[in-house]
Amino acid sequence: MKKLFFIAVSMLLSTAAWAETVPATDSRITFVGRSVVENDSYRFDFPSTYFRVAFTGKKLSMRVTDTKRNFYAVWLDTPTSAEPTHVIEVKGNDTIINLITLADTKKSKIKEHQVVIQRRTEANCGTTTVKEFITDGKFLQAEPLKTRQIEFIGDSYTCGYGVDAPSRRDPFKDETENASRTYASIVARYFNADYFTIAHSGRGITRNAGSGVPWEVMTDIYQYTLDRDSLSRWNVANSDFRPAMTVIYLGANDFSSSMAPAYNKFEKDYLRLLGYVKANYGENHPILCVSTKAHDYLFTYVKQVVKTCGLKNVEYLGYFPAQHHDTDEDLGAGWHPNYNGQKKLAFSIIPYIATMTGWGLQDAIVE
Repeated sequence: MKKLFFIAVSMLLSTAAWAETVPATDSRITFVGRSVVENDSYRFDFPSTYFRVAFTGKKLSMRVTDTKRNFYAVWLDTPTSAEPTHVIEVKGNDTIINLITLADTKKSKIKEHQVVIQRRTEANCGTTTVKEFITDGKFLQAEPLKTRQIEFIGDSYTCGYGVDAPSRRDPFKDETENASRTYASIVARYFNADYFTIAHSGRGITRNAGSGVPWEVMTDIYQYTLDRDSLSRWNVANSDFRPAMTVIYLGANDFSSSMAPAYNKFEKDYLRLLGYVKANYGENHPILCVSTKAHDYLFTYVKQVVKTCGLKNVEYLGYFPAQHHDTDEDLGAGWHPNYNGQKKLAFSIIPYIATMTGWGLQDAIVE
């Protein structure tokens, strides 16, 4: 695995040294993700949340507070991809994190710079509050929300759990979680779409990994603005994000213990989740329900729910057999898919999205 260089610089800087400072909510900044907006700041904790910032100058920083420690990918003057320009570590209270410092090179003479900053880690790593962006130049209008948009609801596969670990034998570390290398991010890049990820490792439809505990399953978390705050109810009317479709990739954790969940309970909670999605976006909104390879019964459960739900434009994708992933080449920490394994998932899901949205297949590389 290519070693990432972590830039984690917290500086006590005088704002007098900077040409322009703007709040995170400035209209020239594009924010994509669920967030609580307060005091001109964005507070969020779901993986893959991201900002787009355009500026002139040689320096770009952000003032930020984090309740724990999170990692963010940064892309400079290039489309987002599996390989960012660099990765930053965000932690501490009210710190200024250096995002971009350009030397006196040909690249620094580009009049306008486009930057994307995306959260790689999930809510277990803490809640981030981005307060300000600062540059020695001037801020410009960043690319607005894209016409194509997709919503993903999932668990550890969607979070990118252990995707950057060298092998399945390696223990999980926060540094190896990488939302920009998941099937969801790959699909979004393929279709040149913006996307929301509402995901949490170990969570299921009706129960969580290794447990029959019913609270804070993804069916519940989907209703939240912040993963770890059940009082922060998501209100779709407060966002301009209107996905062309929703992909639900859940169920593995429901079957993680020795006993399968009762079908009636699974069906009730899956229908509840489908109902929340339809309530947000309308009865004709397309939903793709993906079954993992966790258990043969899971595919049967998901297929039966979809076939009998009575809702419009809800489809299922059959489970992936063992041959779908090579157990040596395609897996990262904890037997979770690495980037190669995630690409294989994206290959399987892309044709369904192409058909259900009417976007068709693109002349694009899946990466």
